[in-house]
Amino acid sequence: MLVVGDVVTDVVARHRGPLASGTDTAAVIRTLPGGAGANVACWAAHRGCADVRLLGRVGADSAAWHERELTACGVRPRLVVDPQAPTGTVICLVDAEAAAERTFLTCSGASLRLEPGDWSDALLDGVGRLHLSGYLLFSASGRALVRTALASAQARGVPTSLDPASAGFLAELGAGRFLALVEGVDVLLPSRDESCLLTGSPDGAEAAAELSRRVPLVVAKQGAGGALIARGGAVVAAVPAVPATPRDTTGAGDAFTGAFLASLLRGDGPAAAAAEGCRAGARAVERVGARPPTPGDGTTPAVMNGARPTG
Repeated sequence: MLVVGDVVTDVVARHRGPLASGTDTAAVIRTLPGGAGANVACWAAHRGCADVRLLGRVGADSAAWHERELTACGVRPRLVVDPQAPTGTVICLVDAEAAAERTFLTCSGASLRLEPGDWSDALLDGVGRLHLSGYLLFSASGRALVRTALASAQARGVPTSLDPASAGFLAELGAGRFLALVEGVDVLLPSRDESCLLTGSPDGAEAAAELSRRVPLVVAKQGAGGALIARGGAVVAAVPAVPATPRDTTGAGDAFTGAFLASLLRGDGPAAAAAEGCRAGARAVERVGARPPTPGDGTTPAVMNGARPTG
């Protein structure tokens, strides 16, 4: 599987209760590897996909660290080092008293500077699926890359999938524009909020069904409500969530997507693959950070040698 998408540095701040405006709020802060595309790749490898490749763009400030972290997760990274922009950084504010819900402050940096010049048709050699992070659609160069990659995959008969990634950025892009850009994608993996935003329907099931008139297979993540599978304008299956005690919901949707795609590549049907996704999502929310555990790391993701990358 080839994943094309964002690689960023996450600064995760876990606090309790509302932020105290104008003064200090106590928090536990960690710097960890992240990025929706990178997270999906890591979870796909963790859930059994033997060959996961990732195309992303980073700054020179932390390129070596990100490459090491991806390799430790079993991913084969191809990271383009941007000569001008630093690695993207996301500040993740996680309220430990609100079901570990998170709010993001995002500086995309090099991650949204992926461009068609970074693409090569040879990247698809031996690839059984191409997955695109929706964050690519939020920059002109990223949109051009998506068009190039989709055309290449379609010419080779490689199935494609895309995760919209961000309801906030999606609202700025516009539903009509988004749906035009993803035309030809085989599988769409939106969250409930993204599904409703794209269709204008307040009902998650209705939204998933409507989207499946535009995309052959829609797998709509519903958080604690599990996942809905829709085809041909109708919801055909509802997969329950796996109970979990959340510590940090950052990356839960990425974990679902990675496990779902790994299961599809093994030959499982969409319902069985969604069940795998729900299990991975439950595992993800019980950890701090967006990545799966790596061999030898105990219970938490690795930190960059005790230092923090800039950018």
